Amino acid sequence: MSTTPSIALVTETWPPEINGVAMTLSRLVDGLRRRGHAVQVVRPRQRADRQPDSAAAQAQLLVPGAPIPGYGGLRFGLPVRRTLLRDWTEQRPELVHIATEGPLGWAALSAAAQLAIPVTTSFHTQFHQYCGHYGLSWLRRCVSDYLRHFHNQSLYTLAPNQSLCEVLQAEGYRNVAVLGRGIDTALFNPGRRSAELRNAWGVEENTLVALYVGRLAAEKNLNTVIEAFDALNTQHPAARMVWVGDGPLLPKLRKKHSGHIFMGAKTGVELAACYASADVFLFPSLTETFGNVTLEAMASGLAVVAYNYAAAEQFVRHGSNGLTADKGDNRSFCRLAAVLGTNPAWARQLGGQATADMPDFGWEKMLEQFTHTIQQAMQQRVALAVPDTGGHP
Repeated sequence: MSTTPSIALVTETWPPEINGVAMTLSRLVDGLRRRGHAVQVVRPRQRADRQPDSAAAQAQLLVPGAPIPGYGGLRFGLPVRRTLLRDWTEQRPELVHIATEGPLGWAALSAAAQLAIPVTTSFHTQFHQYCGHYGLSWLRRCVSDYLRHFHNQSLYTLAPNQSLCEVLQAEGYRNVAVLGRGIDTALFNPGRRSAELRNAWGVEENTLVALYVGRLAAEKNLNTVIEAFDALNTQHPAARMVWVGDGPLLPKLRKKHSGHIFMGAKTGVELAACYASADVFLFPSLTETFGNVTLEAMASGLAVVAYNYAAAEQFVRHGSNGLTADKGDNRSFCRLAAVLGTNPAWARQLGGQATADMPDFGWEKMLEQFTHTIQQAMQQRVALAVPDTGGHP
């Protein structure tokens, strides 16, 4: 068994798509390749994929896809089982890691099983919790059952923190392990603060800027962002609300809240400047498996207000480097935002401590966790494949 096994990573989202899953997987693949692993990325073809030779040069297998309703720019992969069987028969990976549970993920699970290739999966998105936000509550049980059945066919299901692992285990998921997240503090740090950007927002140095970063979609609980900012704004009338992100609710939000600033989707240095040029980060999403944006905001020197679960539960120490409310307690969330409006100096103190808590939290630990898990998965598959001879040759 190779110490750097070849891996096929199957995902239905990938940069330049902007979301935490795509970013995390890109980091994972880059790190694995630096460590000597041959990694094939299997994903739906995107609009930017115009050159057929570029995919082979980048060790990618592009497959047909279709748009996700309500999520412009995102696609799901079609169930191309025969394509995967043919490709993996010709160039067999030693392990298949499936990061998304859509039709492409299901096809990969089936193809890997037929070829007896060990499989691991990631639990990145709580799709069953999305159902209520789109008038599909009646589907929640079916989606939950499907997700559990899907992941239980893999040797390991990787979740971003121990709390979620425990939730999944209680729901009947087997062989759950932690695959953490990291933060690029060279990119996200208070040094990116931009007086020019704050001038463009129309704020002075001592004016509080509240920020939201993420998808502008129903499952993100955006009404609470608005209510929390209103509570902060009541105490700090000069405060401004800045939104960074795109999504189906953007036109409605722009129309209804013309006094807010909508930056659209940002990445890289532009995104880092938006973080560092704000002061308070409002993140009331109730459907996160982790929430990378929480760490990005903390590293950038913002006072985070979030619910006490996922990344916030793991890294925010209430009253020391941020503020947390019990999950779903909208009234407390808004009260905490209002407190920061009355005390801007404390907001900056919380943000400074958040930055101080971040520097040693990089992506290398995630790579160590992943490589350890895939080695265990491959050893487990080898053990299962060797018949028990009772000690006799």
